[in-house]
Amino acid sequence: MPEDESLGALVAQASTHISTLVRSEIELAKAELKFDAKRVGMATGLFAAAAFIAHLCLILASFAIAYALVAAGLSQWLAFAIVTVFYLVVAAGLVFVGYRRLKGLTRMRRTTRSIKSLKGGGEDGEVAEAEAETPSLFPETAPLRKPYTGPTAGQVGAHRETVSDESPGHGD
Repeated sequence: MPEDESLGALVAQASTHISTLVRSEIELAKAELKFDAKRVGMATGLFAAAAFIAHLCLILASFAIAYALVAAGLSQWLAFAIVTVFYLVVAAGLVFVGYRRLKGLTRMRRTTRSIKSLKGGGEDGEVAEAEAETPSLFPETAPLRKPYTGPTAGQVGAHRETVSDESPGHGD
């Protein structure tokens, strides 16, 4: 009978049940992950095949455009040169947009500063010197800034008095 069991026996039983439950949950998670991984792998393969076919279509469309220009009266070399220059302009535009996107990266400045201060080198001069010595991939977007010296999150409201529910004029 459960009433006759000692507290130690009940704790041991509960521990066994919890351990079994945790193992079962881990096995379930593994099975679900394996199933999902197979589906993701299959979808990735299908996307890759679709991208390859789209690339072939782009090549064929390029030839079709070039031959349409030839049919319009341009010489063959000029028609293919026009198509090539068009693709070079598109590629240059994509590179430009990608470069502009990279210029906006923060390069984890705040995280680096926080880690340096946790290591014990958190004095203002040391952090500024360390940042000045770090080479930047984009020097025009990395102005040298002094480290933050304001209050930390724990210090923001520390000076305020606590408010009690017993203050006059409230809840009368």
